[in-house]
Amino acid sequence: MALSRDGQKVSGVVEGFNEIDAVDRVKRDYDVVLKMTEVNPERPGGLLSMEIGGNKLDSKAFTVMCSQFAIILSAGIPIARCVHLIADKTTDKPLKKILKQVAEDVESGRSVSVSFEERGGKLLPPTFVETIRAGEESGNLDKAFRNLHDHFDKQAKMAGKVRSAVAYPLFVLVIAVIVVIVLMVKVVPTFTAIFDSYGAELPGITKALIAISNFFRDTWMILLALGIIIYLAYKFYNSTEQGRLNLARWSLKVPVLGEIGELNAASQFANTMVTMLSAGLPLTKSISITASVLDNYYISNEIGKLATKLEEGRALGTSMREAGVMPDILVDMVAVGEETGEMESTLDTIAKFYDEELDTAVASALAKLEPALLVGLAGIAGFIVIAVYMAMFSMYSVM
Repeated sequence: MALSRDGQKVSGVVEGFNEIDAVDRVKRDYDVVLKMTEVNPERPGGLLSMEIGGNKLDSKAFTVMCSQFAIILSAGIPIARCVHLIADKTTDKPLKKILKQVAEDVESGRSVSVSFEERGGKLLPPTFVETIRAGEESGNLDKAFRNLHDHFDKQAKMAGKVRSAVAYPLFVLVIAVIVVIVLMVKVVPTFTAIFDSYGAELPGITKALIAISNFFRDTWMILLALGIIIYLAYKFYNSTEQGRLNLARWSLKVPVLGEIGELNAASQFANTMVTMLSAGLPLTKSISITASVLDNYYISNEIGKLATKLEEGRALGTSMREAGVMPDILVDMVAVGEETGEMESTLDTIAKFYDEELDTAVASALAKLEPALLVGLAGIAGFIVIAVYMAMFSMYSVM
Protein backbone atom coordinates (compact mmCIF):
# COMPACT_ATOMS: atom_id res chain seq x y z
CA MET A 1 0.00 0.00 0.00
CA ALA A 2 1.36 3.43 -0.95
CA LEU A 3 0.32 7.08 -0.86
CA SER A 4 -0.04 8.87 -4.19
CA ARG A 5 0.94 12.49 -4.83
CA ASP A 6 -2.66 13.64 -4.36
CA GLY A 7 -2.91 11.90 -0.99
CA GLN A 8 -4.88 8.85 -2.11
CA LYS A 9 -4.07 5.38 -0.79
CA VAL A 10 -3.15 2.95 -3.56
CA SER A 11 -2.71 -0.81 -3.24
CA GLY A 12 -1.37 -3.36 -5.67
CA VAL A 13 1.28 -5.99 -6.39
CA VAL A 14 4.83 -5.26 -7.51
CA GLU A 15 7.55 -7.74 -8.44
CA GLY A 16 10.97 -7.21 -6.93
CA PHE A 17 14.14 -9.13 -6.21
CA ASN A 18 13.57 -8.56 -2.49
CA GLU A 19 11.76 -6.13 -0.20
CA ILE A 20 14.24 -3.29 -0.70
CA ASP A 21 14.12 -3.61 -4.49
CA ALA A 22 10.31 -3.73 -4.41
CA VAL A 23 10.19 -0.51 -2.34
CA ASP A 24 12.51 1.21 -4.85
CA ARG A 25 10.20 0.21 -7.70
CA VAL A 26 7.11 1.55 -5.90
CA LYS A 27 8.82 4.87 -5.08
CA ARG A 28 9.28 5.59 -8.78
CA ASP A 29 5.53 6.27 -8.99
CA TYR A 30 4.55 7.00 -5.37
CA ASP A 31 6.33 9.14 -2.81
CA VAL A 32 5.34 7.28 0.36
CA VAL A 33 5.19 3.50 0.94
CA LEU A 34 2.76 2.79 3.78
CA LYS A 35 2.89 -0.98 3.96
CA MET A 36 4.45 -3.88 2.05
CA THR A 37 3.77 -7.57 2.58
CA GLU A 38 5.58 -10.42 0.85
CA VAL A 39 3.28 -12.68 -1.14
CA ASN A 40 4.24 -16.35 -1.02
CA PRO A 41 2.45 -18.81 -3.29
CA GLU A 42 0.88 -21.57 -1.26
CA ARG A 43 2.43 -24.97 -1.64
CA PRO A 44 0.09 -27.93 -1.27
CA GLY A 45 0.71 -30.40 1.48
CA GLY A 46 2.65 -28.16 3.78
CA LEU A 47 4.26 -29.80 6.77
CA LEU A 48 2.36 -33.06 6.40
CA SER A 49 3.74 -33.66 2.91
CA MET A 50 7.39 -33.31 3.91
CA GLU A 51 9.57 -36.39 3.69
CA ILE A 52 11.53 -37.51 6.71
CA GLY A 53 14.99 -36.02 6.41
CA GLY A 54 13.81 -32.84 4.70
CA ASN A 55 13.08 -31.77 1.15
CA LYS A 56 16.57 -30.71 0.13
CA LEU A 57 17.90 -32.15 -3.10
CA ASP A 58 21.20 -33.99 -3.14
CA SER A 59 23.54 -31.95 -5.36
CA LYS A 60 25.38 -35.03 -6.64
CA ALA A 61 22.15 -36.84 -7.56
CA PHE A 62 20.85 -33.68 -9.25
CA THR A 63 24.03 -33.28 -11.32
CA VAL A 64 23.95 -36.94 -12.34
CA MET A 65 20.31 -36.50 -13.39
CA CYS A 66 21.26 -33.69 -15.76
CA SER A 67 23.95 -35.88 -17.29
CA GLN A 68 21.49 -38.76 -17.72
CA PHE A 69 19.00 -36.51 -19.50
CA ALA A 70 21.69 -35.28 -21.91
CA ILE A 71 22.86 -38.82 -22.77
CA ILE A 72 19.41 -40.39 -23.16
CA LEU A 73 17.93 -37.49 -25.17
CA SER A 74 20.93 -37.48 -27.53
CA ALA A 75 20.12 -41.15 -28.26
CA GLY A 76 16.78 -40.04 -29.69
CA ILE A 77 14.53 -41.35 -26.90
CA PRO A 78 11.32 -39.29 -26.40
CA ILE A 79 11.29 -36.95 -23.43
CA ALA A 80 8.38 -38.71 -21.68
CA ARG A 81 10.16 -42.07 -21.81
CA CYS A 82 13.39 -40.37 -20.78
CA VAL A 83 11.86 -38.90 -17.62
CA HIS A 84 10.38 -42.29 -16.68
CA LEU A 85 13.73 -44.05 -17.09
CA ILE A 86 15.60 -41.52 -14.95
CA ALA A 87 12.86 -41.47 -12.29
CA ASP A 88 13.11 -45.25 -11.91
CA LYS A 89 16.91 -45.11 -11.46
CA THR A 90 17.06 -42.09 -9.12
CA THR A 91 17.57 -42.92 -5.42
CA ASP A 92 17.17 -39.38 -4.01
CA LYS A 93 13.59 -39.34 -2.66
CA PRO A 94 12.63 -35.68 -3.27
CA LEU A 95 14.10 -35.79 -6.77
CA LYS A 96 12.43 -39.12 -7.54
CA LYS A 97 9.06 -37.70 -6.46
CA ILE A 98 9.47 -34.67 -8.74
CA LEU A 99 10.53 -36.80 -11.71
CA LYS A 100 7.56 -39.16 -11.38
CA GLN A 101 5.17 -36.20 -11.33
CA VAL A 102 6.93 -34.62 -14.32
CA ALA A 103 6.75 -37.91 -16.23
CA GLU A 104 2.97 -38.01 -15.76
CA ASP A 105 2.65 -34.37 -16.82
CA VAL A 106 4.74 -34.81 -19.96
CA GLU A 107 2.76 -37.91 -20.96
CA SER A 108 -0.43 -35.86 -20.74
CA GLY A 109 1.07 -33.31 -23.13
CA ARG A 110 2.46 -30.66 -20.82
CA SER A 111 5.77 -28.88 -21.36
CA VAL A 112 8.68 -30.40 -19.43
CA SER A 113 9.95 -26.98 -18.34
CA VAL A 114 6.55 -25.88 -17.03
CA SER A 115 6.14 -29.20 -15.23
CA PHE A 116 9.56 -28.94 -13.60
CA GLU A 117 8.80 -25.37 -12.55
CA GLU A 118 5.47 -26.30 -10.93
CA ARG A 119 6.50 -29.65 -9.44
CA GLY A 120 9.95 -28.58 -8.31
CA GLY A 121 8.85 -25.46 -6.44
CA LYS A 122 11.77 -23.95 -4.57
CA LEU A 123 13.79 -27.17 -4.68
CA LEU A 124 14.93 -26.68 -8.26
CA PRO A 125 17.22 -23.72 -8.98
CA PRO A 126 15.84 -21.11 -11.41
CA THR A 127 18.93 -21.69 -13.55
CA PHE A 128 17.69 -25.21 -14.27
CA VAL A 129 14.13 -24.30 -15.19
CA GLU A 130 15.02 -21.36 -17.43
CA THR A 131 17.71 -23.31 -19.29
CA ILE A 132 15.29 -26.17 -19.93
CA ARG A 133 12.66 -23.73 -21.18
CA ALA A 134 15.19 -22.16 -23.57
CA GLY A 135 16.28 -25.63 -24.72
CA GLU A 136 12.68 -26.58 -25.49
CA GLU A 137 12.07 -23.43 -27.49
CA SER A 138 15.26 -23.86 -29.53
CA GLY A 139 14.84 -27.62 -30.01
CA ASN A 140 18.18 -28.36 -28.28
CA LEU A 141 16.98 -29.94 -25.06
CA ASP A 142 19.86 -32.44 -24.91
CA LYS A 143 22.38 -29.60 -25.24
CA ALA A 144 20.57 -27.67 -22.53
CA PHE A 145 20.89 -30.61 -20.11
CA ARG A 146 24.54 -31.06 -21.07
CA ASN A 147 25.24 -27.41 -20.28
CA LEU A 148 23.37 -27.78 -16.98
CA HIS A 149 25.46 -30.81 -16.03
CA ASP A 150 28.70 -28.94 -16.73
CA HIS A 151 27.46 -25.91 -14.81
CA PHE A 152 26.20 -27.70 -11.69
CA ASP A 153 29.15 -30.08 -11.62
CA LYS A 154 31.54 -27.13 -11.57
CA GLN A 155 29.42 -25.31 -8.97
CA ALA A 156 29.35 -28.38 -6.71
CA LYS A 157 33.13 -28.73 -6.87
CA MET A 158 33.68 -25.05 -6.12
CA ALA A 159 31.18 -25.13 -3.25
CA GLY A 160 32.92 -28.19 -1.81
CA LYS A 161 36.25 -26.40 -1.82
CA VAL A 162 34.78 -23.35 -0.11
CA ARG A 163 33.08 -25.51 2.53
CA SER A 164 36.33 -27.32 3.23
CA ALA A 165 38.04 -24.01 3.91
CA VAL A 166 35.41 -23.17 6.54
CA ALA A 167 34.51 -26.61 7.91
CA TYR A 168 38.01 -27.81 8.82
CA PRO A 169 39.02 -24.93 11.13
CA LEU A 170 35.54 -24.86 12.70
CA PHE A 171 35.70 -28.59 13.39
CA VAL A 172 39.13 -28.32 14.98
CA LEU A 173 38.05 -25.33 17.09
CA VAL A 174 34.91 -27.10 18.33
CA ILE A 175 36.92 -30.19 19.30
CA ALA A 176 39.53 -28.01 21.00
CA VAL A 177 36.89 -26.15 22.99
CA ILE A 178 35.25 -29.40 24.11
CA VAL A 179 38.59 -30.91 25.17
CA VAL A 180 39.60 -27.78 27.10
CA ILE A 181 36.24 -27.65 28.88
CA VAL A 182 36.51 -31.31 29.90
CA LEU A 183 40.05 -30.75 31.18
CA MET A 184 39.07 -27.65 33.11
CA VAL A 185 35.85 -29.04 34.59
CA LYS A 186 36.85 -32.69 35.30
CA VAL A 187 40.60 -33.31 35.11
CA VAL A 188 42.18 -30.20 36.64
CA PRO A 189 39.94 -30.26 39.78
CA THR A 190 41.21 -33.80 40.48
CA PHE A 191 44.81 -32.59 40.44
CA THR A 192 43.80 -29.54 42.48
CA ALA A 193 42.50 -31.78 45.29
CA ILE A 194 45.81 -33.69 45.31
CA PHE A 195 47.82 -30.46 45.42
CA ASP A 196 45.75 -29.11 48.33
CA SER A 197 46.28 -32.29 50.37
CA TYR A 198 50.04 -31.69 50.43
CA GLY A 199 49.73 -28.02 51.35
CA ALA A 200 52.60 -27.00 49.08
CA GLU A 201 52.97 -23.48 47.73
CA LEU A 202 51.82 -23.68 44.14
CA PRO A 203 53.55 -21.83 41.29
CA GLY A 204 51.79 -18.88 39.71
CA ILE A 205 51.10 -20.72 36.47
CA THR A 206 49.36 -23.52 38.42
CA LYS A 207 47.28 -21.02 40.37
CA ALA A 208 46.23 -19.45 37.07
CA LEU A 209 45.21 -22.85 35.72
CA ILE A 210 43.19 -23.61 38.85
CA ALA A 211 41.49 -20.19 38.67
CA ILE A 212 40.50 -20.83 35.05
CA SER A 213 39.27 -24.30 35.96
CA ASN A 214 37.16 -22.94 38.83
CA PHE A 215 35.73 -20.29 36.54
CA PHE A 216 34.58 -22.88 33.98
CA ARG A 217 33.27 -25.20 36.68
CA ASP A 218 31.27 -22.51 38.45
CA THR A 219 29.94 -20.66 35.41
CA TRP A 220 29.51 -23.34 32.73
CA MET A 221 25.73 -23.08 32.89
CA ILE A 222 25.90 -19.29 32.53
CA LEU A 223 28.31 -19.62 29.60
CA LEU A 224 26.03 -22.20 27.96
CA ALA A 225 23.00 -19.95 28.41
CA LEU A 226 24.98 -16.99 27.06
CA GLY A 227 25.98 -19.03 24.01
CA ILE A 228 22.35 -19.99 23.35
CA ILE A 229 21.23 -16.38 23.72
CA ILE A 230 23.91 -15.19 21.27
CA TYR A 231 22.90 -17.90 18.77
CA LEU A 232 19.20 -17.02 19.03
CA ALA A 233 19.99 -13.32 18.68
CA TYR A 234 22.01 -14.09 15.56
CA LYS A 235 19.18 -16.17 14.07
CA PHE A 236 16.65 -13.44 14.80
CA TYR A 237 18.85 -10.70 13.33
CA ASN A 238 19.57 -12.84 10.27
CA SER A 239 15.82 -13.36 9.76
CA THR A 240 15.32 -9.63 9.15
CA GLU A 241 16.02 -8.12 5.74
CA GLN A 242 18.45 -5.48 6.99
CA GLY A 243 20.14 -7.89 9.37
CA ARG A 244 20.70 -10.46 6.64
CA LEU A 245 22.17 -7.78 4.39
CA ASN A 246 24.49 -6.50 7.14
CA LEU A 247 25.73 -9.96 8.09
CA ALA A 248 26.41 -10.82 4.45
CA ARG A 249 28.29 -7.55 3.96
CA TRP A 250 30.33 -8.03 7.16
CA SER A 251 31.25 -11.58 6.14
CA LEU A 252 33.12 -10.12 3.16
CA LYS A 253 35.35 -8.17 5.56
CA VAL A 254 36.49 -11.23 7.54
CA PRO A 255 40.21 -11.85 6.94
CA VAL A 256 40.93 -14.70 4.50
CA LEU A 257 37.33 -15.96 4.45
CA GLY A 258 36.06 -12.63 3.11
CA GLU A 259 38.37 -12.91 0.10
CA ILE A 260 37.14 -16.45 -0.53
CA GLY A 261 33.54 -15.25 -0.37
CA GLU A 262 34.21 -12.50 -2.92
CA LEU A 263 36.02 -14.87 -5.32
CA ASN A 264 33.24 -17.42 -4.93
CA ALA A 265 30.65 -14.79 -5.85
CA ALA A 266 32.67 -13.75 -8.91
CA SER A 267 33.01 -17.39 -10.00
CA GLN A 268 29.29 -18.05 -9.49
CA PHE A 269 28.34 -14.89 -11.38
CA ALA A 270 30.52 -15.62 -14.42
CA ASN A 271 29.65 -19.31 -14.64
CA THR A 272 25.91 -18.78 -14.22
CA MET A 273 25.83 -15.92 -16.73
CA VAL A 274 27.61 -18.11 -19.29
CA THR A 275 25.02 -20.86 -18.78
CA MET A 276 22.11 -18.44 -19.10
CA LEU A 277 23.44 -16.61 -22.16
CA SER A 278 24.39 -19.84 -23.92
CA ALA A 279 20.80 -21.01 -23.38
CA GLY A 280 19.63 -17.97 -25.32
CA LEU A 281 18.15 -15.95 -22.45
CA PRO A 282 18.19 -12.14 -22.72
CA LEU A 283 20.70 -10.23 -20.61
CA THR A 284 18.12 -8.81 -18.19
CA LYS A 285 16.63 -12.23 -17.46
CA SER A 286 20.12 -13.73 -17.13
CA ILE A 287 21.11 -11.12 -14.54
CA SER A 288 17.96 -11.71 -12.46
CA ILE A 289 18.46 -15.48 -12.40
CA THR A 290 22.19 -15.16 -11.69
CA ALA A 291 21.51 -12.84 -8.76
CA SER A 292 19.10 -15.35 -7.21
CA VAL A 293 21.71 -18.14 -7.06
CA LEU A 294 24.61 -16.18 -5.52
CA ASP A 295 25.52 -17.40 -2.03
CA ASN A 296 26.28 -14.02 -0.48
CA TYR A 297 22.99 -12.23 0.12
CA TYR A 298 24.45 -8.72 0.01
CA ILE A 299 26.11 -9.30 -3.37
CA SER A 300 22.99 -11.12 -4.58
CA ASN A 301 20.86 -8.13 -3.61
CA GLU A 302 23.09 -5.62 -5.39
CA ILE A 303 23.35 -7.73 -8.55
CA GLY A 304 19.57 -8.18 -8.56
CA LYS A 305 19.15 -4.40 -8.78
CA LEU A 306 21.13 -4.35 -12.04
CA ALA A 307 18.15 -5.79 -13.93
CA THR A 308 16.25 -2.55 -13.34
CA LYS A 309 19.17 -0.48 -14.63
CA LEU A 310 19.43 -2.66 -17.73
CA GLU A 311 15.71 -2.13 -18.39
CA GLU A 312 16.40 1.61 -18.28
CA GLY A 313 18.94 1.17 -21.09
CA ARG A 314 22.13 1.43 -19.04
CA ALA A 315 25.23 -0.65 -19.79
CA LEU A 316 25.92 -3.70 -17.63
CA GLY A 317 29.60 -2.87 -17.13
CA THR A 318 28.84 0.67 -15.97
CA SER A 319 26.08 -0.53 -13.64
CA MET A 320 28.33 -3.19 -12.11
CA ARG A 321 31.09 -0.62 -11.54
CA GLU A 322 28.62 1.63 -9.71
CA ALA A 323 27.40 -1.29 -7.57
CA GLY A 324 30.98 -1.99 -6.47
CA VAL A 325 30.38 -5.55 -5.29
CA MET A 326 32.36 -7.45 -7.92
CA PRO A 327 36.14 -7.47 -8.53
CA ASP A 328 37.45 -4.83 -10.94
CA ILE A 329 38.82 -7.43 -13.36
CA LEU A 330 35.39 -9.03 -13.73
CA VAL A 331 33.71 -5.66 -14.26
CA ASP A 332 36.28 -4.61 -16.86
CA MET A 333 35.90 -7.89 -18.76
CA VAL A 334 32.10 -7.55 -18.76
CA ALA A 335 32.47 -4.04 -20.21
CA VAL A 336 34.82 -5.36 -22.90
CA GLY A 337 32.37 -8.16 -23.72
CA GLU A 338 29.59 -5.60 -24.15
CA GLU A 339 31.64 -3.40 -26.44
CA THR A 340 32.84 -6.26 -28.64
CA GLY A 341 29.58 -8.21 -28.66
CA GLU A 342 31.37 -11.27 -27.27
CA MET A 343 29.82 -11.31 -23.81
CA GLU A 344 29.42 -15.09 -23.61
CA SER A 345 32.99 -15.99 -24.59
CA THR A 346 34.41 -13.20 -22.44
CA LEU A 347 32.49 -14.41 -19.39
CA ASP A 348 33.57 -17.98 -20.10
CA THR A 349 37.21 -16.87 -20.03
CA ILE A 350 36.83 -14.87 -16.84
CA ALA A 351 34.89 -17.76 -15.23
CA LYS A 352 37.85 -20.08 -15.71
CA PHE A 353 40.14 -17.39 -14.28
CA TYR A 354 38.07 -17.00 -11.10
CA ASP A 355 37.65 -20.77 -10.73
CA GLU A 356 41.45 -21.03 -10.57
CA GLU A 357 41.70 -18.00 -8.27
CA LEU A 358 39.13 -19.50 -5.91
CA ASP A 359 40.95 -22.83 -5.89
CA THR A 360 44.23 -21.08 -5.08
CA ALA A 361 42.64 -18.94 -2.36
CA VAL A 362 41.08 -21.95 -0.64
CA ALA A 363 44.37 -23.88 -0.71
CA SER A 364 46.20 -20.81 0.62
CA ALA A 365 43.63 -20.34 3.40
CA LEU A 366 43.99 -23.94 4.54
CA ALA A 367 47.79 -23.62 4.42
CA LYS A 368 47.58 -20.58 6.73
CA LEU A 369 44.89 -21.85 9.09
CA GLU A 370 46.30 -25.32 9.77
CA PRO A 371 49.62 -24.20 11.35
CA ALA A 372 47.85 -21.39 13.22
CA LEU A 373 45.40 -23.87 14.76
CA LEU A 374 48.18 -26.32 15.61
CA VAL A 375 50.21 -23.59 17.32
CA GLY A 376 47.15 -22.48 19.29
CA LEU A 377 46.30 -26.00 20.42
CA ALA A 378 49.94 -26.69 21.27
CA GLY A 379 50.02 -23.51 23.36
CA ILE A 380 46.92 -24.54 25.34
CA ALA A 381 48.17 -28.09 25.88
CA GLY A 382 51.63 -26.82 26.82
CA PHE A 383 50.17 -24.40 29.37
CA ILE A 384 48.20 -27.19 31.08
CA VAL A 385 51.12 -29.65 31.10
CA ILE A 386 53.62 -27.11 32.44
CA ALA A 387 51.18 -25.96 35.14
CA VAL A 388 50.66 -29.56 36.33
CA TYR A 389 54.35 -30.47 36.23
CA MET A 390 55.39 -27.31 38.08
CA ALA A 391 52.89 -28.16 40.81
CA MET A 392 54.20 -31.73 41.03
CA PHE A 393 57.75 -30.43 41.50
CA SER A 394 56.49 -28.21 44.33
CA MET A 395 54.84 -31.25 45.94
CA TYR A 396 58.05 -33.26 45.80
CA SER A 397 59.90 -30.48 47.62
CA VAL A 398 57.67 -30.87 50.72
CA MET A 399 57.50 -34.68 50.75
